[in-house]
Amino acid sequence: MQLTPFEKELLSGQHGRAARKAMEILDALGTIYHARRMVPVTSVQISGVSYANLGEAGLQFLTEMADGGGKTRALTTLNPAGMDIENWQGLGIDPDFARDQERVLHAFARMGVITTCSCTPYLSGNLPHFGEHIAWAESSAVCYANSVLGVCTNREGGPSALAAALTGLTPEYGFHLDENRLPTLTVRVNAQLHETHHFGALGKIMGEKFEQSGVKPVPYISGIPEASVECLKSFCASLATYGGNALFHMEGITPEAATLRPPDETLTIHQDEIEQAARSLTIASSSEVDFVSLGCPHLSIREIARLAELLEGKHVTKEFWITTARPTKQTADRMGYTKIIEDSGAKFATDTCCVVAPIKGRFNAMATDSAKACYYAYAKNRFKTVLKSFDEVVQEALK
Repeated sequence: MQLTPFEKELLSGQHGRAARKAMEILDALGTIYHARRMVPVTSVQISGVSYANLGEAGLQFLTEMADGGGKTRALTTLNPAGMDIENWQGLGIDPDFARDQERVLHAFARMGVITTCSCTPYLSGNLPHFGEHIAWAESSAVCYANSVLGVCTNREGGPSALAAALTGLTPEYGFHLDENRLPTLTVRVNAQLHETHHFGALGKIMGEKFEQSGVKPVPYISGIPEASVECLKSFCASLATYGGNALFHMEGITPEAATLRPPDETLTIHQDEIEQAARSLTIASSSEVDFVSLGCPHLSIREIARLAELLEGKHVTKEFWITTARPTKQTADRMGYTKIIEDSGAKFATDTCCVVAPIKGRFNAMATDSAKACYYAYAKNRFKTVLKSFDEVVQEALK
């Protein structure tokens, strides 16, 4: 790669041990993917935050980077941690795990990382502009950033995202290049989609078809007249989970779609396929559900407002977690939504989510509106699942 004088200084260690290690990671990554140069990044989001995923080896790496003088050079936030930082006791988290999780967050904070732990950084202050280069790691957020925001990022691993944060740079390859952002397949949706679980089912069926074909296209999606932020984040999470996709264009909705020509090769998705995809994620009966979860990806303030409306004056009968970013919950606190929700017996699980929290063995079956949550609930925790609409999930908690 062609490195600038400053980048060579980073690589030679003139800006500290951590910056040198970070630059070595990026230089190796760029060499592997034949990048010609580095590009500056304005935003970073780091995954691998839960101690359950990092373990002691991962924590040692973070500590060494902090001890080596590592400091962020771009706005940097974190993916969900393994617990609610302020209310882990109320959610039944083991004190030993809590201690180790706090060590992880302390290491990140020492490097100037903002310890807002969320898979939807774009809803809580980490919102890059169209056309900017960033380095994000969470799969659903990467898909949302590339597609809905029109910024440029590959799906980073935890170490490469941290390296980008400590240098303000990332190698220019993949979706940082215009030619790789062009659509390669038209997907025509011949169905009515109204709610988050519908969009999750669409992402599942598309992702599975792409996996079966052995090709990971950049889809140009037509036939969807409107999609809310909440529906788009659900779709991004599902498409990334089931197909590994990091970019799509949606006619009339995403910013780059209007500048692009739909490819001639076309795949049509029908209503019955979406309905079947949704049904396939319900493998438990209502009587088996003992855990209800909303917020994968993290809930928006609009979803929390709706939740408060549905729960006001009522009482849940099952363990019910609402996962969201702490800044979003703080807004809910001020609006009075939090009190209404907690008075019902539901619990906020801020800073974390049901995917990364250490909850294996605690529950039998989970109800949710998230196709992504269904995937990980079974694959990681062996929970049976029930996929329903947002409002129906709330009703499930009241039965």
